[in-house]
Amino acid sequence: MDLQSEPARQRWVPVVEGVPATFQGEVRNDRLYVLTNEGASRYRVLVADPGRPQRSAWREIVPEGEATIDGIIVLKDRIIVSDLFRACSRLRTFDLEGRALGSIPLPDMGTVHTTDGPRDGSELVFDFETFFSPAELHHYDARSGKVARFEGVERGVDPARFAARQVEYRSRDGAGITMFLLLARDAEPARDRATILNGYGGFNISITPTYSGSRMVWLERGGIIAIPNLRGGGEYGEEWHNAGMLERKQNVFDDFIAAAEWLIREGYSSPDRLAVSGGSNGGLLVGAAITQRPELFRAAVCSVPLLDMVRYHRFLIARLWIPEYGSSEDPDQFKFLYDYSPYHRVTDGVGYPAVLLATADTDTRVAPLHARKMAARLQAATASGRPVLLRVETKAGHGAGKPISKAIEESADAWAFLEWQLGTAAE
Repeated sequence: MDLQSEPARQRWVPVVEGVPATFQGEVRNDRLYVLTNEGASRYRVLVADPGRPQRSAWREIVPEGEATIDGIIVLKDRIIVSDLFRACSRLRTFDLEGRALGSIPLPDMGTVHTTDGPRDGSELVFDFETFFSPAELHHYDARSGKVARFEGVERGVDPARFAARQVEYRSRDGAGITMFLLLARDAEPARDRATILNGYGGFNISITPTYSGSRMVWLERGGIIAIPNLRGGGEYGEEWHNAGMLERKQNVFDDFIAAAEWLIREGYSSPDRLAVSGGSNGGLLVGAAITQRPELFRAAVCSVPLLDMVRYHRFLIARLWIPEYGSSEDPDQFKFLYDYSPYHRVTDGVGYPAVLLATADTDTRVAPLHARKMAARLQAATASGRPVLLRVETKAGHGAGKPISKAIEESADAWAFLEWQLGTAAE
């Protein structure tokens, strides 16, 4: 909209509409800079003249590359591109015509969450966190190229005691999957250790290095945490997301199961010392893993999960997720939903892992009925003699905005359950 014209003549001019792609725009230096995945699964940057905003007049300045671009900020004389390379953040700089100027050095393998800077300046502020350090603010001066940390919280642990490794393994169909391994720096790789395999795999959400205080306790006691970048996420672009949705959702479960097999094969863990955990869409992942390959796992923590995929869309806001999962009201989609629906995969007489199903009685996203009926079904069916427990939080929802006191209690119960089933992590 031209705000300099007479109010009666001011009209909104559409820049783009009706295109099945994502567009994010930023106006700087009398130009419109657009980040989009139109024709570029891993995104690209285009520029437009607000006086000629039609799509046909846009010009590409940063093409799609090997990394997935997840954000841009335009300073006075340069563009800062934040992207994910092998599920870790990078910050690259370009001039206003898209010529590469170099990278901003980051302290470690980690995640940049937000970037900001003065509209007409040469400075950038960004926050950065790793698996072993909470988010800290850093300052970048484009004139000198220097990066300095200037604000952060006190660290509760010494990051030097731990190591984050990134490995790659093959899924069932041969796809290469990256996975983070978190463990003590002096841990023996080929030792049978209590291990937690955690995943999500959906909705174009990228799983990147983030800090968790409770997770550090497990690592301090000698345990291992494995976090694969499953298809369905956004780490490797929209094609990666598409490869794990609708009729291709089984790819996500195959990726997760292949991660468990790799951990066992490489000697990091064993079926008697391996647990899976996940929440929401990750709860569906856990439910699929323990019903498709129950012999691989000793225990599972399944939080606020979707488990009855035949009826999920009938409750609360779940109809909004039909584009991701599909609907059983469509005969073709019913077939693949029923095939993997964890609730419908439970079989009498099978030895299932110990399971803690956690939900909340006022969850407005995922109906608590999923966890309740799954707990009853597993309790009736399992032949392993291992416990199947249902934890119902009161006066709480799906997770966002949960009081710290409740979050601590829930986390403590989950970790206690895992240690009970897997034994002391460093045994």
